[in-house]
Amino acid sequence: MTYAERTSLAIPYAVSVASTLFTKIIDGEIPGTFVYRDEHCVAFMTISPITSGHSLVVPVKEIDQWTELPQSLNEHLFKIAQIIGDATKRAFNCERIALVIAGYEIPHCHLHVIPSDSMADLEFANARTNVDRKELEQAADRIIVELRRADIAGVVASPGAV
Repeated sequence: MTYAERTSLAIPYAVSVASTLFTKIIDGEIPGTFVYRDEHCVAFMTISPITSGHSLVVPVKEIDQWTELPQSLNEHLFKIAQIIGDATKRAFNCERIALVIAGYEIPHCHLHVIPSDSMADLEFANARTNVDRKELEQAADRIIVELRRADIAGVVASPGAV
């Protein structure tokens, strides 16, 4: 059950007003720096990266926890996270790409794709705030270049394009 659906049980009119922050980004109500989009999911840069190149893979449909994902969507999100991860690894020349699913920040499933050279790179307490949009766009550009080199369908035209 999605966050909006759960909320609507308590507040009947909430479905129309309780969209998550990610839904607002996906729908273009709030700016996002996108690198990928298809009918099932998107990938965009997080505004609080713990390393440069940190992105999120998010289902279009609002589903709170990854354990609630239908099997086909679960498989698709992990496939796209792998594709974004491969491109990010090439773009940022890092040792590994970490994949983290925590879900405490926003009640909308999201997979953190994080360039990493050590475990120290995975401390969410070190997430940066107030990152300049230009910096996010530059990181997105690097990922987009690698996605295009791999001839991946769904790559956005430029950062922020939907």
